[in-house]
Amino acid sequence: MGQENGRDDERPAHRVTVAPFLLCRFQTTNAHWEAFRKATGREKAEFAHETAPAASVNWFDALAFCRWLSAEWGMHVHLPTEAEWEFAARGGLEGKLYPWGDAPRVYDGRRWQHGPEPVATSEPNGFDLFDMCENVHEWCSDWYDAGYYVVSPAENPQGPAHGFRRARSEERRGIISSFQDVRPEAASRPSFGMRITGSGWRRLKLRKNQFRPLMNTDEHG
Repeated sequence: MGQENGRDDERPAHRVTVAPFLLCRFQTTNAHWEAFRKATGREKAEFAHETAPAASVNWFDALAFCRWLSAEWGMHVHLPTEAEWEFAARGGLEGKLYPWGDAPRVYDGRRWQHGPEPVATSEPNGFDLFDMCENVHEWCSDWYDAGYYVVSPAENPQGPAHGFRRARSEERRGIISSFQDVRPEAASRPSFGMRITGSGWRRLKLRKNQFRPLMNTDEHG
C-alpha cells in the first residue's frame, strides 16, 4: 500500500495481506440509492440517469445504505477498508499508479462534462471491477491519520481507532487514498459516491453478476 514518491501520508509503501472478501463490480447507482431513499424516507435527490453512480453521498448516509442493504439482501454489506479498496483497485497489477498502468488515460474531452457517467462505461480492471479510480471518489471505512502507514499492521489493517476524517479513494491521482471531513455539510459533494463490500459467501451465487470474490495475496504500492 502507499506510494514511496507520493505525499508524506502515502509513505512508506508497505506490504499488507487482506482476508478474502467480496466487492461490488460497480459503483452504487442512482437506482440503488433511490430504492434506499424511498424505503427510509430520505429527501428526494434529482439525478440525470439511474445507472450513473449516486453522488453527493456523505459518509453517514453511506453507512446507513449499507445497513439497509444488509437487511434487504440477508448478507453483511459494508464499506471497504482502505486496504481492501487498494488491493481491488490494483486488479493484480503490483506497484502501478493506476489500475491500467503508470500513465494517466487520455480521454475524450467531452466525457464527464455534466457529472458522473453511467457505471461500466470504461473497461474493467484485471479483477473485472468497473470504474476503479474513475467517475466518482469512493468512501472507505477507515478513519484517517497522516502517520498511520508507519504503524499499520501487516494483516488486515482496519485504519486508526479514531479520528475526525475518513479515508476515501482518490479518483484523479491513481491508486491511493486521501481523506475527507465526515461532517455532512463537508462531505456531500458532487464527486463523492461509494462501492460496497460484502461478506457471506453462500449468498454470492445470488449476486454473482454484482460481486467479485477477491482473495488475497500480498499487496503493496
